[in-house]
Amino acid sequence: MSDSIDLAALNSATKYPSIPTYHVLGERGALTEDATPFVGDVVLTEKVDGTNARIIQLPGGDWFIGSREELLAARGDRVTNPALGIVGALRTVAEGLSVRDSISVFYLEVYGAKVGAAAKQYTGTGQVGYRLFDVATVPVEVLGRPVERISAWREGGGQSFLAEEALTTAAGMEGLPLTPRLDVIAPGSLPTSVEGMSDWLNASWLQTQVALDGRATGRAEGVVLRTADRSVIAKARFEDYARTLKRRAQTARTR
Repeated sequence: MSDSIDLAALNSATKYPSIPTYHVLGERGALTEDATPFVGDVVLTEKVDGTNARIIQLPGGDWFIGSREELLAARGDRVTNPALGIVGALRTVAEGLSVRDSISVFYLEVYGAKVGAAAKQYTGTGQVGYRLFDVATVPVEVLGRPVERISAWREGGGQSFLAEEALTTAAGMEGLPLTPRLDVIAPGSLPTSVEGMSDWLNASWLQTQVALDGRATGRAEGVVLRTADRSVIAKARFEDYARTLKRRAQTARTR
């Protein structure tokens, strides 16, 4: 790569794309009855409620650490952005990654301590953890495009994400803990109604599997659903289903 890097382009090209909800969001954040269709086995993973972070590794071994929206640190920096404790949690991880010949982006959830309102679900003693949930590669030539085009490319699925088997292999090679793999199910096993999905979530996936100590409250945020090749991915959060069903009940009472 050139020694000169357009940081705005790098930041945009490596941001994590928006992930849709399993049931499509409608007005005022309420879920509709339109469910995401899946074909083939569906991999279920825990959705951890912390802050989205990324480690960007460049060919040759240089790296950047970023939050969802901005770059926070680079290899060799003596002063870094302390936002949400991301750099403190991930610097050692970034320094230990294997050198690659492409731009690789490791997406991790940093959670616990004072990271967001859900911190108490994972720790009662101020512990901080991280979990890898995706890895993508970005073609170097993309960085030469205007930022607006890069954003459209990213949100249109331009990044190449590792399939489940390759992701598991990469995590093992780097010694990085993945978000918990909960189950692999047939698409026909997924509830299609909002009420059915709410019942299914509460019956099976209510408790987190990534508590950092014995004093954590221990409630999970939800479940991420993906095909093994990651061609389809969606999220199902307890909060969204509870809010939607509460509004429906309130509407029914006023009729």
